Amino acid sequence: MSEDAKKKSWPSVGAHFLGRAESAVLILIGGVLVVLAVLMLGGAMMNVYHATMEGKIREEAIEILDSVLLVMMTMEIVYTVAISLEAHALVAEPFLIIGAIAAIRRMLVITATSTKDEHTLPEVFRNTLMELGLLALIVVTMALSIYILRKAEVLRAAMLPQPKPEHEPAAH
Repeated sequence: MSEDAKKKSWPSVGAHFLGRAESAVLILIGGVLVVLAVLMLGGAMMNVYHATMEGKIREEAIEILDSVLLVMMTMEIVYTVAISLEAHALVAEPFLIIGAIAAIRRMLVITATSTKDEHTLPEVFRNTLMELGLLALIVVTMALSIYILRKAEVLRAAMLPQPKPEHEPAAH
């Protein structure tokens, strides 16, 4: 064993240990999230079954859709945890997708419940419209952010020096 390998610095050893601990915690978090998503999806499936049997699909549709979108958000978080585990870095795009799904989910719930409940007070109606407008702005902003991140990645890849072929074809 070389002298360098024997004399690993404490910060290096500590960073290695903390990296392993982070990986272990991320794996546990991912497992809990997957179990949660499966349980929520099972609950949503039971709601579909009961609503179908009772002839209440229309009345229960928003709650079922809300549950399914929550499962989607949870699985996006699992995906984000997996990316963080592999790359040991925080990647922004999955968080933006989760945020967009959350905003869309809220918009759907507000829209569905506002058609059910007659709002007699103009302030309540105005506040509902303002919330919907802000949520729409959030969705557009997140979509634009995802687009910019992807374009930046393409531009970054294009700016990297291209490897030259080892053997140049002979000129004839």
